Amino acid sequence: MTDTTTETTAQAPEPAGRGPVPLPPAAARPLIALGAIGTIASAFLSWTWTPDFPGDLTIYGYPAGLQVIALVAGALTLLYGLTLWNVRGLNWLNPGRATSPVLLITLSAFAVCWFTGIAIAVDLGGLVNLDPGAFVAMAASALSVVGALALPHPNPGTGLRGYLTKPDQPRPGALSPLAERAAVTVATALALVVFTYGIGINDDDSETFIGFLLVLVFGAWGLVHAGLLDRFATMSARHKGFATTLAFVAAVIFPFTQSDDHNANIGVNILIFATVALGLNIVVGLTGLLDLGYVAFLGVGAYAAALVSGSEYSPYGVHFPFWAAALTGMAASLVFGVLIGGPTLRLRGDYLAIVTLGFGEIFRITVNSLDGDSGPNVTRGPNGITQIPDIKIFGFNLGDAHDVGGFTLGRFANYLFLMLLITAIVVLVFTRAADSRIGRSWIAIREDETAATAMGINGFRVKLIAFALGASLAGLAGTVMAHVNYSVNPQPYQFAGAAPPNSAFLLAAVVLGGMGTVSGPLLGASVLYLVPEKLQFLQNYELFAFGLALILLMRFRPEGIIANRRRQLEFHETGQLDVPAQKTLTDEPAASKAGA
Repeated sequence: MTDTTTETTAQAPEPAGRGPVPLPPAAARPLIALGAIGTIASAFLSWTWTPDFPGDLTIYGYPAGLQVIALVAGALTLLYGLTLWNVRGLNWLNPGRATSPVLLITLSAFAVCWFTGIAIAVDLGGLVNLDPGAFVAMAASALSVVGALALPHPNPGTGLRGYLTKPDQPRPGALSPLAERAAVTVATALALVVFTYGIGINDDDSETFIGFLLVLVFGAWGLVHAGLLDRFATMSARHKGFATTLAFVAAVIFPFTQSDDHNANIGVNILIFATVALGLNIVVGLTGLLDLGYVAFLGVGAYAAALVSGSEYSPYGVHFPFWAAALTGMAASLVFGVLIGGPTLRLRGDYLAIVTLGFGEIFRITVNSLDGDSGPNVTRGPNGITQIPDIKIFGFNLGDAHDVGGFTLGRFANYLFLMLLITAIVVLVFTRAADSRIGRSWIAIREDETAATAMGINGFRVKLIAFALGASLAGLAGTVMAHVNYSVNPQPYQFAGAAPPNSAFLLAAVVLGGMGTVSGPLLGASVLYLVPEKLQFLQNYELFAFGLALILLMRFRPEGIIANRRRQLEFHETGQLDVPAQKTLTDEPAASKAGA
């Protein structure tokens, strides 16, 4: 009886440790709610006296710019603060009642409010330029953080690591298929609203976009710790076709939400580079081959299309319809992929990377030299091929504005719809190839080429197929890019540069987004293109930003933002044992059955 009692006592859970701030939990919860209400109220006050600061934060009762972002962060803080009181209808926001999601959400409001206050003081020349609303926002957001730090520590004795570690979540309750589809629809609509707001921020308002990024990063981090993003991913996987259709419907709706065709141009370029990144994902993510000259295949497709699309500067003087030009670009990239891959894919690791890097530079130097002086006049050298006409499909000129349902869709909106169709085709090819027998062979080679070869897989043939397929997909995207930009020239097709496309950009998009996934390169290309576009001062430090982002990613999430399940298990401890527990041998003789 005594033994049983002792064992039960030992297995009892330890009481939760106090947080870094020595306040009782009964006082911490009101502090969070009070700070959130103060943050919301501050958005309706003036934060500075002059409209010189981006967003015009001088008007009472009408939030603008960073005030709107602070208002959203304050509302999220209030919602997560109310979950601590078990308010009916809000428990799904934090089903495990964990501390870390609440802290991260409060940090989103704290970050944007304090960043705004500091930015006003720096840009306008001192704290005297802050109005009472800014001080209220900074104090109220700090109050919420203090309250969150007074909550019980999620893992006593681990310090900061305990707050950064994702807490365990209870098994979610079962929902009907209709309810799950409704949740996926609402989440997709919210994602469209967030993306539309972010891309709609003026390029000159860098401070506003930084505030948007701060709330987005800390807010998404908090949702991950609350288990909401995992649950959304599970529901999306369960209704994969429905979720994919919704994503493309949201992308189709996007041009109708924009009054400026410039934002549609950003969307077109994101889709072009995301499509190329998906092709590279076949080579890098699925097959495990490091290709540092992949942008050359994009250039081959672009130049091939430019030469046959009716430009008056093309030496051939032919004008193929778009479908024929697209097939020409894909075929040219496919041929180059086979020609380059044939003699080089027997190499591995760094040696293959060096050869592909050399191919990329050879392509750029070659097209730069075919100017009529250093070589035959094919590409016009540094001047490139210009005046490439717009695409016409069934008599529909994508270069003209069109009225649809009372909305005027400009040139770039038309190309956005075309790229959505091409992206859908590329996603279909990627998923079907990855799930096929050849896709499983790619993964086997990525994991262990020697073992895969020993099991009967023809490594060279399989890798060559991956190289050729990835090259052809890049060539397809290049045909559209040539028409969107009206011209092609050698300058962008290099390993690294101040602006995309370049091989470093494409490789970073795959690694940052998540290798081996479909949505990872799409997200990686979106982030890496949109952030320098909105933060103009970063354009001269793009490579530095790439390097810093990759270092942080390798430290905290080496599998990428959107993780492939297999890679996630490789990079993180899962608590599973690879081998059964074994006892150390002792000098005591083992008792046999006969002698027992």
